[in-house]
Amino acid sequence: MPMTAEPMARHSQAPVDKIRRALRHRADLLAAIQGFQCALVQPWAHPDWRRGVAAELPRLRAAFVTHVELTEGPDGLYAAVLADQPRLVRQVNHLGREHATMAAALEALTRRVDADPERVWGWGSALLRELSRHRQRGADLVYDAYVTDIGGET
Repeated sequence: MPMTAEPMARHSQAPVDKIRRALRHRADLLAAIQGFQCALVQPWAHPDWRRGVAAELPRLRAAFVTHVELTEGPDGLYAAVLADQPRLVRQVNHLGREHATMAAALEALTRRVDADPERVWGWGSALLRELSRHRQRGADLVYDAYVTDIGGET
């Protein structure tokens, strides 16, 4: 089921503008992830393989930096979630730690893009798996904060 900001407005506390902005950027991040993935899965023997991977990394890094700013910034989505649903602090903290880990992995991959193609592919594939899991956990966080009814209301 595609996420939209409209169902989340069901709770009066939902920061609809922040959610809409995050959803717009979610599409940009996904496009950068897909661009990197397409470059990574090209045949390693192709003369432009390494250049293609290296060309997609800055786009992916930039999209990821924007993602972190929109979620962790002082006016970010995580601050709104915690203001409305402090019970989700553990999930928010976990997502923040993932940001640091993935930012370090992106930096390391950028430095090591000239390594053996099989190793670059392995590092890139692991990063893509983590990004996919992270995006799912982020979507689950917003759903838990603004759509899930945990009961106790009449």
